[in-house]
Amino acid sequence: MPPGPIWKGYSDSLVFNAHPFPEHPVPTRLGVNIDHVATLRQARGTHEPEPVAAALLAQSAGAHGITVHLRADRRHIQERDARLLKETLAIPLNIECAATADGLESVVPVKPAWVTLVPETREEPTTQGGLDVLFLHAHLRQTIRELHASQIRVSLFVDPQADQLKMAAKLEADAVEFNTGVYADLAPGADPATELARLREAARLGARLGLKVLAGHGLNLQNVGPIAAIPEIEELNIGHSIIGRAVMVGMERAVREMLALTNAGLA
Repeated sequence: MPPGPIWKGYSDSLVFNAHPFPEHPVPTRLGVNIDHVATLRQARGTHEPEPVAAALLAQSAGAHGITVHLRADRRHIQERDARLLKETLAIPLNIECAATADGLESVVPVKPAWVTLVPETREEPTTQGGLDVLFLHAHLRQTIRELHASQIRVSLFVDPQADQLKMAAKLEADAVEFNTGVYADLAPGADPATELARLREAARLGARLGLKVLAGHGLNLQNVGPIAAIPEIEELNIGHSIIGRAVMVGMERAVREMLALTNAGLA
């Protein structure tokens, strides 16, 4: 089967461009982040749109998991959303949160399949970089132990750097999620080869260390293909671009379009 296409635009008559992806042994899982459905709801302080309904549409379209970020300032997802998602979904729920006592107090009772520990500041519009696992290793060790004691698997959102991965493995994290923000923010027309090489090398190291390797941040229909084609990356977590596309074409179609591209590297 030939490699799949990359979307070149966002109109209903999208143009395809073949991309020579390397062979990928298994489909890359897609976790859909629905934070910005809640952002729209919170903008008016009403009850719609309903994030849980959006998650169920994503699930029916083939998403392999749902991700939400339960921020300290509750700017979008609320405890109520996390609880209902856990009760309703048939696919895994991944909750992103800061590695703080308040974060754990809100997340652990929900019992999601995964918790992804992320850096967080109130001033940032979205997560700006990876955790400094080296600097925070003592605190993260205790946090990971607490989550494991509650039968919750732990992923660390990190920049694709060898020292960060080695410490994540020492801390017995189950997975790392690479911050793909540098790659995603490359200027139009810039050569992505250097950043892709960095991600590929880090993915190989993560797998050798026994970590599950995930990736996300800033990925969209135009740039996701080469990341999905990295064999060691098992799952991508994508939110903003899917929700933005869903405004135009609906949630199920937006998820299916992204799934088509995350699986485009299959031989």
